[in-house]
Amino acid sequence: MAPEYAMHGQFSVKSDVFSYGVLVLEIISGKKNYCFRNGENVEDLLSYAWKHWQKGTAFDVIDPILAAGSNSIRDIMRYLHIGLLCVQENVAVRPTMASVIVMLSSSSLSLKVPSEPAFFVHSSIIDQEMPEVWEDSSATNESNRSKKDGKLPLAGDLNSGTEESTQTINEDSISEFYPR
Repeated sequence: MAPEYAMHGQFSVKSDVFSYGVLVLEIISGKKNYCFRNGENVEDLLSYAWKHWQKGTAFDVIDPILAAGSNSIRDIMRYLHIGLLCVQENVAVRPTMASVIVMLSSSSLSLKVPSEPAFFVHSSIIDQEMPEVWEDSSATNESNRSKKDGKLPLAGDLNSGTEESTQTINEDSISEFYPR
């Protein structure tokens, strides 16, 4: 549910964009958007994806089954990036659905750097009395995860075969195209 609706009862034209972003992150990660156990922390999906994006370990967000069956991690990483753009807290900086379609259909289009998602929760230590409903198969997903170092591959590094890469920030902006 979009934060502007959940907190203020206001529905905006970008509420559907937020929901779409959550759906994309759920598909990519194989996790539901509710609190789950991640090591010694309890996190929700948006916080989990955001923290990995910030640390340059966004590859760790991808469901291992999806990653193993895909020929293009670059595309999955792009979809993750678009998902994070859709769940940004500030409604004004979220893309429109028309812009999302353009981003999805054009792999050469540069994407903005996403800002903090709505409902971002900083890590908290698991309470000993944590309800079992919060625990899901994330422990299984974590154990099945690839043993790679988890660094975010850059577009130029995906085909180079090098293990080391440095992360860069693309500060280019996206032009919003409006459908006719």
